[in-house]
Amino acid sequence: MFASRLLLISALVFDPATSLHAQGNLNDLEMAHAAVTASNIDIAYAHLALALSSDPAVRDFAETMIRDHSAVNSQIFALAKKLNVQAQDNAFSRQLHTDAARTTGELSHLSGTAFDQAYLRNELAYHKAVNGIVANTFIPAIKNAEVKAAFQGALVVFRGHEQHVQQLVTRAGL
Repeated sequence: MFASRLLLISALVFDPATSLHAQGNLNDLEMAHAAVTASNIDIAYAHLALALSSDPAVRDFAETMIRDHSAVNSQIFALAKKLNVQAQDNAFSRQLHTDAARTTGELSHLSGTAFDQAYLRNELAYHKAVNGIVANTFIPAIKNAEVKAAFQGALVVFRGHEQHVQQLVTRAGL
């Protein structure tokens, strides 16, 4: 029940046709803020996994999320500094936080295999949704060439995460 509801929530929250367009068109700095927000959320999910999971594969994946998302955030912050700009908060970023708080609350009440399965399902849904937004909505709309290149590079990494978690989900028979 929880897992199917979680997948439904993730699909609805990150559906570019509903959530993003309902927020209006985002500028480059708002998209950067949304990307960092999504990345920070994934880091928080990974810290939760490290606190609650004893499965070596889940823990390894969580450590990868922390390492890679932190590195991408550092690159985005360095680019913002170079361009002398600051990411702009927006309604979409705030919605991401709201939805992540709900998901974190639900995940934190689980333990053992139930947690591992829900975490992996959430990670798969989350990466599919965010990667879809970045590839199909953000990258085509970004005006600054350096920002666009940063998003394209990050997308390669995050598609790798999606493939990794898909393998874990498949292996677990979920």
